[in-house]
Amino acid sequence: MKCTILHDLPGRLRVHLCCGRMSLSQADVLEYYLRAQDGVQDVKVYDRTQDAVVVYNGTRGDVIAALASFSFAKAEGMELVPEHTSRELNREFEDKLAITLMRRCVSKLFLPAPITSALALFRSVKYIKEGFLALRHGRLSVAVLDATAITVSMARGDFSTAGSVMFMLGLGEILEEWTRKKSVADLASAMSLRIDNVWLQANGTEILTKITDIKPGDRIVIRAGGMIPLDGKVAEGEAMVNQSSLTGESMPVPKRPGSPVYAGTVAEEGECVICVEKLSGSGRYDRVVRMIEESEKLKSTAEDKASRMADRLVPYTLAGTALTYLLTRNVTKMLSVLMVDFSCALKLAIPVAVLSAMRESSGHHISVKGGRFLEAVAKADTIVFDKTGTLTYATPKVAQIVPFGGHREADMLRLAACLEEHYPHSMANAVVEEAKRRGLTHEEYHSQVQYVVAHGISSMVENKKVIIGSAHFVFEDEGCHIPEGEQEKYDALPAAYSHLYLCIDGELAAVICIHDPLRREAKDAVKALHESGFTNVVMMTGDNRRTAESVAAEVGVDAVYAEVLPEDKAAFIRQEKEKGHTVIMVGDGVNDSPALSEADAGIAISTGAAIAREIADITVASEDLFELVTLRKLSEALMARIHGSYRFIVAFNLSLITLGVAGVLPPAISALLHNTSTLGIGLKNMTDLLEDENTQKRNAR
Repeated sequence: MKCTILHDLPGRLRVHLCCGRMSLSQADVLEYYLRAQDGVQDVKVYDRTQDAVVVYNGTRGDVIAALASFSFAKAEGMELVPEHTSRELNREFEDKLAITLMRRCVSKLFLPAPITSALALFRSVKYIKEGFLALRHGRLSVAVLDATAITVSMARGDFSTAGSVMFMLGLGEILEEWTRKKSVADLASAMSLRIDNVWLQANGTEILTKITDIKPGDRIVIRAGGMIPLDGKVAEGEAMVNQSSLTGESMPVPKRPGSPVYAGTVAEEGECVICVEKLSGSGRYDRVVRMIEESEKLKSTAEDKASRMADRLVPYTLAGTALTYLLTRNVTKMLSVLMVDFSCALKLAIPVAVLSAMRESSGHHISVKGGRFLEAVAKADTIVFDKTGTLTYATPKVAQIVPFGGHREADMLRLAACLEEHYPHSMANAVVEEAKRRGLTHEEYHSQVQYVVAHGISSMVENKKVIIGSAHFVFEDEGCHIPEGEQEKYDALPAAYSHLYLCIDGELAAVICIHDPLRREAKDAVKALHESGFTNVVMMTGDNRRTAESVAAEVGVDAVYAEVLPEDKAAFIRQEKEKGHTVIMVGDGVNDSPALSEADAGIAISTGAAIAREIADITVASEDLFELVTLRKLSEALMARIHGSYRFIVAFNLSLITLGVAGVLPPAISALLHNTSTLGIGLKNMTDLLEDENTQKRNAR
């Protein structure tokens, strides 16, 4: 596309697209197209002027070439733009705000007093009606104060003050609505599906297939811990499906042949085959938005406190107004009290602060499902880590394969990969990748695969029972044994690695040694968490004790628990909470789900199992554990802002009331200062709490 370069600085380019008028959707297409180019760091597209600002660290020529080869038709075909973006929402509220301000300016500067009075009278109907409705339902709420102030002002003929009050209230409503909707939209986008491949059932076997290649009528296989990516009906099998993200139901729902299932829900137990009916699952975003808006999880304790305090203060404000009139018989002083209330600022500033913090967290690759979880992170003194995929990388590698019973190493790896490829776990992925690296094909020659959560996998191969999993699973639960004469070989297994045990027909056939390297930032991140106020950093794992203690010593945790089951993790968290501790759990696997649910705030790693992300209250990016330090700092900064807002609102409004009663401030000035301060603190609470992400990490280190 033809472009004109407007500004050209090293690493920054501003261009104008010669395309005529640009729609909002076209602006999104251009922005996401440029973001996808190598070397591009940031992009801003201005649809009204058809301009784009590109910040890059690659070569200027590559950016110019990308712009030259751009066309809307080509970029739209690349399907880079997510289903929902914030551009349309932002434009809607920009227009609302601009219209409100322009209308106020025109009214004050150009319209004669009779017309402005008539307009004020017309606009007051809405507020007076809301006040009457509140009284009719037996509530002394902020609406009553607003209606009383507006009514008294107009009864005195002070239409200017009434208009100012309604203007400020209108601005506050617009900003609060925008902040809430924007935060909810960002959160819903963060909760949207990220599924690339599914298991397609075809010709009696299962084929790993891109989700974009699935058609209505296709049958896809969903197993325990997997997310259902598309709407459809169960064709075979049974599963317990967690639908809390869509319906709010606390318990999983049984799904049998003929039962409908929906995109975004998660199979907790069992497995089933789904006949796909809808390809997009597009209703999920809107369902998630509705769920978030209705969910009590969005309210933190601080928000609840602010809301309750705001309503409790209304009678006192009315009583103060009446008392002022009785003592002074001065309507002006009475109005000065009535024009100032604490509740408006409390109900606007605190929720805006919480929702803005949730929105800001998404910029740090952190998705938070509710304000109360940020509050829990700020208060927490105990943090519990799972080991695999959390303190260690989510991409472990096979270090060694030790065959037993005369079996060949390659055959055992092929068999293990055949079983493990069905389950989205880092250990399973390591086995599959090693088989691929060695060029070992593993055709589907086993019967139905059964997954035992936190233990392993069981199947039948050539009429023999084959299992793979932990030592507890194969030796204690399944009663397998070591081949005769090979105990010494078994005892010599390297302790530095995690082990997967493969057994055939009740006998150990191979041990796969997995090297699960510690994250390079794990030690520094744990140290930073200690410095941020966590007094107890705990690691819990189902791995063997020697491996667990080695990792624990290196990373610097306060306590380590090895060879634990999922219920053990949840029980530990429950006990710590009973002792009065506030506990955070960080995990990534199916087996972490009970503990994530039990914790005051459950944090899942973004690359972990779908059920873990679904149950968790917070999801952090997998790239860097310092996101947890950022989360802690953001949460503490939020609580400091909330407490600061409380102090400011109380002190400032008390001073306005005092000055009004003393006759220093007339009602119009009191109303102006009160509403200006409310708007000001609301705008301040919309600003970011933290410095940029890189600065935070440097400071933490």
